[in-house]
Amino acid sequence: MSLTLLHRIIARPRHALVGLFFFVLVAGALGGPVAGALDSSGGFVPDDADSARAVERVEAATGLAPDPGLAVLVDDADPGRVADVSSRLAGVDGVAQVAPGGPSQDGTSTLVLGTLDASAVEDDVAADAIEEFADDGDVTVGGGAAAGLQIGESVGEDLARAELLAMPLLLLLSLIFFGGRAALLPLVVGLTTVLGTFLTLSGVNQVYGLSVFALNLVIGLGLGLAIDYTLFLLTRYREELTRHGATPAAIVATMRTAGRTVVFSAATVAVALATLTVFPMNFLKSMGIAGAVVAVVAALASLAVSPAFFALMGARLQRRSAGAGAAEGRWYRLSHAVMRRPGRVAAATAVVMVVLSAPALRAEWTPVDETVVPTDQSARIVSDRLAEEFAGTGTTPVTVAIEADDAQQVAEYAAQAGALDGVREAAEPVALDGSTWQLALPVDGAAAGERAQDVVGELRELQVDGVDALVAGPAAAFVDQQAAISGSLPLAIALLVLLTLLVLWLMTGSVVLPLKAVVMNTLTVGVALGALTFVYQDGRLTGLLGYTPNGGIEPTDFLVAAALVFALSTDYGVFLLGRIKEEREAGLSESEAVATGLGRTGAVVTAAALLLAVAIGAFSTSSISFIQQIGVATAVGVLVDAFVVRSLLVPSLMGLLGKWNWWAPMWLRRIHDRVGLSEGPVVRPDERPRVLADTP
Repeated sequence: MSLTLLHRIIARPRHALVGLFFFVLVAGALGGPVAGALDSSGGFVPDDADSARAVERVEAATGLAPDPGLAVLVDDADPGRVADVSSRLAGVDGVAQVAPGGPSQDGTSTLVLGTLDASAVEDDVAADAIEEFADDGDVTVGGGAAAGLQIGESVGEDLARAELLAMPLLLLLSLIFFGGRAALLPLVVGLTTVLGTFLTLSGVNQVYGLSVFALNLVIGLGLGLAIDYTLFLLTRYREELTRHGATPAAIVATMRTAGRTVVFSAATVAVALATLTVFPMNFLKSMGIAGAVVAVVAALASLAVSPAFFALMGARLQRRSAGAGAAEGRWYRLSHAVMRRPGRVAAATAVVMVVLSAPALRAEWTPVDETVVPTDQSARIVSDRLAEEFAGTGTTPVTVAIEADDAQQVAEYAAQAGALDGVREAAEPVALDGSTWQLALPVDGAAAGERAQDVVGELRELQVDGVDALVAGPAAAFVDQQAAISGSLPLAIALLVLLTLLVLWLMTGSVVLPLKAVVMNTLTVGVALGALTFVYQDGRLTGLLGYTPNGGIEPTDFLVAAALVFALSTDYGVFLLGRIKEEREAGLSESEAVATGLGRTGAVVTAAALLLAVAIGAFSTSSISFIQQIGVATAVGVLVDAFVVRSLLVPSLMGLLGKWNWWAPMWLRRIHDRVGLSEGPVVRPDERPRVLADTP
């Protein structure tokens, strides 16, 4: 923020807040409806994957979806009743074909399948079908279209519930940590951040269709970062009040120091989450875009609102000092205690974190399917009953979309495909038009199982002259997802590391501190992902969290959680390193700068971590398990980072390395000096206020 703009805000704080009020109104009016405009299903497979192109091929040839999108379960075997349900399903707008799915194994219920028109909007068709049979107690509507609709609806309901649960607790904690009038600051900045992000995403959605799941990230991360940044700014302003009194100089000093740290913090969060856009899946791209946008908006809102708030409130924001012993607070003493035995503390902490990370190494991947739908939703009920009561249990449907000019060549391909190990029975290809055929094969095992994936690979390797075959179905989509992740992961990791190193180098001028930060962040990510595997893959805490274990973790969740935890770990590292650098430049010794830096930020970071864990941990109340997983992993990560890494690992490693923490090659240091990025003006030791007690 320029000094000219800052002075204008300080001079006319009411005008600035009135302008903010009108911005919030506009953002709410234009950005609020974004939730209804986002895509509520799919996004876990690249649009150009073979499985997606196979679907497009079938749709182009027939005008129909390749597989039934609706599975209607009728608790009646009477042909007349089944015929009535079939007729009514056929009358639903967007349902192009209705076919019998066969009776249950005990003959007491019947399945009716509905295939959608290729141009139909799945959510609308599913909603109409569910409404059509809402009053029929013996009819339950399921299938992929119904599952997509109910997942999207559940996300919206979960957001509302999470807000109802989190907001009172956040308000209470804000009153405790911020105190009195100051508790208004994070609420105002949080609201501005969320609505400002919605407004921005509304514009982005016009160019690139975003996933509805990104809204969870906007709410949780937006509130969390707004609280983090305002708490950090407020704490520093209270220090500057002690030095300058309730004057513009106190606000300017706050924004030059803590304000600049907020800028670096937002940059680290934004670049870390932006690396998710490297992956070709819409879900990950949406999370990356939303995460980067919300970090930038949170910083802008904090930097715009806080100085106006400080100018209005002035000395009323000050808290009483804890007295003469305040400079010897618990975080200051802890830091010195750690640095007395830095090697032992660093080794012990690292070993414990590696052990806690170990479960992540045995993670197994599972796709998003009907099992993530809440158990009381119709799509989940139908899915569970089909698995229990109908023939064909234990198989995965694999669809092959074939283009060829010779029917004999297609028949030869079908014969070889039917003979593959794992294909339960051969099938006849169905002609869709003059050059396109569809082959439906039942394959042993689940979509994520090794057998089904092997069959997909063998089908794709199967070569018959004149035949161009594309494989679709749940197993093929899962194979394509894994290939897309493995193909993009090296670039994403390289960008994550390089961009983080660059931002931290710009801030510190050191090459050692950024490298240490990446290593420590990796340990924190490992612990968070280890907890994710330990709970969800192993099926623990199912009663508390209300999910159905499926023996693995959804892989895109793993990536989102890793990026979030890495970003937020860097975020807290910036808070601490920025203050240590400032204390060192003010003339303190290496160990004293570390202890004083931790003394001044320890309580702030831990309070911010608690608040952010509540804000983003509210994901864990979601009824959709893969949204839960992100919340649980992120909450674990930020708490471990704040209470373990920043308290033990950072001071111990800085104590071990001493002045080498700040080392950089001379040529690189000259470049850094030219760039001119600095944490803020150096403050002489005799000008410093005492470290306040262990409350921000």
